[in-house]
Amino acid sequence: PITGLSQASKRPDQYIGIHFFSPVDKMPLVEVIVGRRTSLATLARALDYVAQLKKTPIVVNDSRGFYTSRVIGTFTSEGQAMLAEGIAPALIENAAKLAGFPVGPLAVSDEVTLELQWKILRQAEQDLAARFQRPVGYAVLEKMIALGRLGRRQGGGYYDYPQDGPKRLWAGLSGHWPVREDQPPVEELVKRFLFIEAIESVRCLDEGVITHPADADLGSVLGIGYPAWTGGALSWIETVGLDAFVAECARLARFYGPRFKPPRSLKKRAAAGTRFYPLPGPGQAA
Repeated sequence: PITGLSQASKRPDQYIGIHFFSPVDKMPLVEVIVGRRTSLATLARALDYVAQLKKTPIVVNDSRGFYTSRVIGTFTSEGQAMLAEGIAPALIENAAKLAGFPVGPLAVSDEVTLELQWKILRQAEQDLAARFQRPVGYAVLEKMIALGRLGRRQGGGYYDYPQDGPKRLWAGLSGHWPVREDQPPVEELVKRFLFIEAIESVRCLDEGVITHPADADLGSVLGIGYPAWTGGALSWIETVGLDAFVAECARLARFYGPRFKPPRSLKKRAAAGTRFYPLPGPGQAA
């Protein structure tokens, strides 16, 4: 957390986080993270710097994982949970791409490395102690680490990376997580990916990690590959419809667990008909 790092500075009011995305020369988003003691002048200077780089900033309040890493973590963890359920790895990856994500959750994990994901989880476990909640993909990640499958940079993770051809899913996956005979419809997997990131985005808004829905939408599309056709994680909820989204969350929670439960704030929005982006009134431009 940026606030923790700033404690080593003699000028914590001038301490701020600037989070780039890989590959830096191609990714348009920059996440600017404000610590508890960061001054407005420092924030203004950081935004000027990002503008000079011709990138798009979102402003995020300090939190473990910030906004983007926290949300994409639900995507990779959901893919790991599907693997543990006996869903075919190729179906997991292709369902994500069919939804509009650039790559599947297993490929994302390989790129950022499973080793890094594991270190982040262990650090959170150490720091949060009894408050730490294991993500649904924890056991799968732990097993991959034990197997020495640490990611692309270390030679292989969920995928193999032969020198004489394209990457391919590691054949050993089925030995540790046998593929069941009855595979779910691809549409169900698509929903799980879209819903889990949207739900986490709502939680980030509730907790003040982000302060405006536009930051969630920009961050999800430009930073972590949420499908562009949705308009962003929160815009997609409004496209589905608040009532319909809450009802589908409840159904997913019954089948897959409490991580899909609709946040209380979302149920209140649905009951009151309060949108993230209010519709223009009479005489107002859309």
